[in-house]
Amino acid sequence: MRLAGKIALVTGGTSGIGRCTVARFVEEAEVVDPGPRRILEADAGLEEDARRVIESVRDRQGRLDILLNNAGGPAPGGRIETLPLEGFDQAIAVHVRGVLAHMKHAAPIMRGQGSGSIINIGSVAAHRAGYTSSIIYALAKAAVVHLTRCAAMELGEDKVRVNSISPGGIATGIFGKAMGLDPEKADQSVEKVAAALVKFQALPRAGLPQDIANAALYLGSDESAFVNGEDIVVDGGLIWGRRYSDANAGGHAWKHLFD
Repeated sequence: MRLAGKIALVTGGTSGIGRCTVARFVEEAEVVDPGPRRILEADAGLEEDARRVIESVRDRQGRLDILLNNAGGPAPGGRIETLPLEGFDQAIAVHVRGVLAHMKHAAPIMRGQGSGSIINIGSVAAHRAGYTSSIIYALAKAAVVHLTRCAAMELGEDKVRVNSISPGGIATGIFGKAMGLDPEKADQSVEKVAAALVKFQALPRAGLPQDIANAALYLGSDESAFVNGEDIVVDGGLIWGRRYSDANAGGHAWKHLFD
């Protein structure tokens, strides 16, 4: 019952990390009747939709305790000189403008009740270059992480916490979607993606949506009551460097040059 009595809104909650997090939240809120769970169709990148959805939650539930800005997707890759800037505009609209829009309309509710937890989804690509083939995606996620810090310094004064989670390689359909697969086929490719991610980081397994859901549960619960402006990296150690075995093998290769 770590979320008992709390009302949460999860954007992008019908697939991948979002869907898994919704299930985890429901489990910890001990919701037996599925009635309290509602799916609201909206474009996460449009402010009007953000306002409509948040006001709907407020009018129906009377409060909003947790906002998880999870909605997102792949962005165009390629060299700088070939980047389609309309793709940049779209990525910023969903990943940054949409996050800000939801925070904008959730903030008055949370300020008024004197409590709340806003959780934004960043990425390891926000911290280190080379962890995505899309510089656009990396820029958007870096903006999300810094937006989180800036908002935390403002809203924290009213007892509203703002934090972010930066996933590493998480086995979801987003990789297939980035390769141009339709959503159904992308979701069917998850097992192949998981197998490919096993050796990306020190921990010898792929990241799972449940790993991110667990971090979101912590940030949404009162257990993290003194955590504000933090970005929690959930990546099995990916951004901290090469695995020991890979580095060691590389060292042996260099040694042969001097034999």
